[in-house]
Amino acid sequence: MSLTAGIVGLPNVGKSTLFNAITKQKILAANYPFATIDPNVGSVTVLDNRLDFLTDLYKPKRTIPTTFEFTDIAGLVKGASLGEGLGNQFLSHIREVDAICEVVRCFHEPNIVHVEGDIDPIRDIEIVNVELMLADLEVVQNRINRIGKKAAMTRDKLIAKEVNLLNILKDCLEQNQPIRTLKLTDEEEKIIKNFNLLTKKPIIYMANVAEEDLLKGTNQYVEKLKEYANIENAEVIVVSAKIESELAELDDLERQEFMNDLGLKESGLNKLIQATYKLLGLKTFFTVGKDEVKAWTFKNGMKAKACAGIIHTDFEKGFIKAEVMSYDDLKKLGNEIKVKEAGKLRLEGKDYLMQDGDICVFRFNV
Repeated sequence: MSLTAGIVGLPNVGKSTLFNAITKQKILAANYPFATIDPNVGSVTVLDNRLDFLTDLYKPKRTIPTTFEFTDIAGLVKGASLGEGLGNQFLSHIREVDAICEVVRCFHEPNIVHVEGDIDPIRDIEIVNVELMLADLEVVQNRINRIGKKAAMTRDKLIAKEVNLLNILKDCLEQNQPIRTLKLTDEEEKIIKNFNLLTKKPIIYMANVAEEDLLKGTNQYVEKLKEYANIENAEVIVVSAKIESELAELDDLERQEFMNDLGLKESGLNKLIQATYKLLGLKTFFTVGKDEVKAWTFKNGMKAKACAGIIHTDFEKGFIKAEVMSYDDLKKLGNEIKVKEAGKLRLEGKDYLMQDGDICVFRFNV
């Protein structure tokens, strides 16, 4: 299951530096706007301590953790929705991601130019968010223009329902509110799904701070950012692009020693991945054996048959049953034999709701 979070923000806020750090790629991170034009995609490993236990138990030939993709999208500026700064091109890149990570500059550095001249995180957020809302408003208005007359002429209930919903979205956007703040029914969610609206995507704010402020965990700009994010129930992660860059150059042991010296319990990358998983409702199931121990990502609410399809489409097409035991039971009891003896190994059907930490063997026939 390929899921992607897009890293967005104004130019020169630290997006590309953070992207380089979390994906360990070497893309251009320059002190001028639009150093990034085409989106850069990088895959990161999702750390999961459960894999260590499973690897020790099964001693497989290989262990494969799950991964998550991040896309570095060029900096947006005022007028992006009208094409400023190649804005339409950049906005199209955002439409392709599952979640948005908006990097907000919360540090002073006279040698790094700010496109607006000074540091003001709320203004910066609103510049980006307004452009996303204007782009959505254009999509919604165009759809209303296209089907509005048809709804009036045909009295088609489905079209009338869509027009009514579109007008609700239009009012929301015109009141400077992102669509994700609306509480929509499952039916309404299906209606607007194909519109791929930018402000419907879940968002995380990443406060990029100086090293000394990272150690404190906050500064005056971060506090203002948290107040703003709280309005739309969004999470704020405090990171230092500079420190993340330094951590990315170290091996595991050196990285842990450096973090200990700084008094950091976990890296910004780990905090970001955990927050993104929570935001998108992602969970993990495992497949185990002598050849391979592997982690797989699925969305909360997925059933056994659909999860089998994540491994291979044939598994889903010919699904029969799933042998399931929980990671917690396996760790507590020590091995599969004891799990079976305790009656904790189950056979589940296609409608079984998968749980985080399930260890599965899928039976299928095609």
